[in-house]
Amino acid sequence: MVEVKEMVIPLRAAWRVPRTKRANRAMAEVRKHVAKHMKLQDGEEMYIDSEVNEAIWARGMQKPPRKIRVVCTRDEGFPLEVKLAED
Repeated sequence: MVEVKEMVIPLRAAWRVPRTKRANRAMAEVRKHVAKHMKLQDGEEMYIDSEVNEAIWARGMQKPPRKIRVVCTRDEGFPLEVKLAED
């Protein structure tokens, strides 16, 4: 059974750290938000697509976006997959 969820991830916590760590914190927030809302089990893997990483880092380390839309897909036998949502 395939579970698919589209979600908007707020990245406001990334703006509460020093400027030189914002994009790194934004990626950590993506992992944390997806793990919480998709109920990530112990030992289950998560794959974040490179497009999500590029969207966060597009304006550099100091100015990540305030929020990002992603689509999360879970399928048996495969890692939890996080991709950028199509507009």
